[in-house]
Amino acid sequence: MSLPEILGIHHLKFPVSDLDRSSDFYSRVLGAQRLKHLDHFNSDKQLYAVILEVPNLGTHLELRLNAQQATHHRGFDPLTLKVEDRAQLRQWIGHLEAEHVPHSPVLTAYVGWLVAFEDPDGRRIRLYTNERHGPELTPSTDPVWL
Repeated sequence: MSLPEILGIHHLKFPVSDLDRSSDFYSRVLGAQRLKHLDHFNSDKQLYAVILEVPNLGTHLELRLNAQQATHHRGFDPLTLKVEDRAQLRQWIGHLEAEHVPHSPVLTAYVGWLVAFEDPDGRRIRLYTNERHGPELTPSTDPVWL
């Protein structure tokens, strides 16, 4: 029997404790646009999820109201986004600071460099460079961000 084909990622889903706060965060920090025609409502007409289009993510991001699950994701880093080089990481640090977003310094990763930051629920998102280094550099061991 042959393996059935997968066409790619349909969407990502993050549990959040506050839809408005998280939607605003992803809009300010990543330039996301809410696709209101895809808002999810329960049978009582209560909004429980929003769909965002994040530039260059390649798929939609669903923010689903689930405060308990969001708490369990605190400190976890389920998403790593690609940037070109350390110069772009420095630009991102400037943007994150302007938006008052907690973030790491530029850290040495295993094959490149990264910056990590937190969303309103404490979930970590990483920005990782295409720029690479060799084994002569020891990866960072920052206990706060890694």
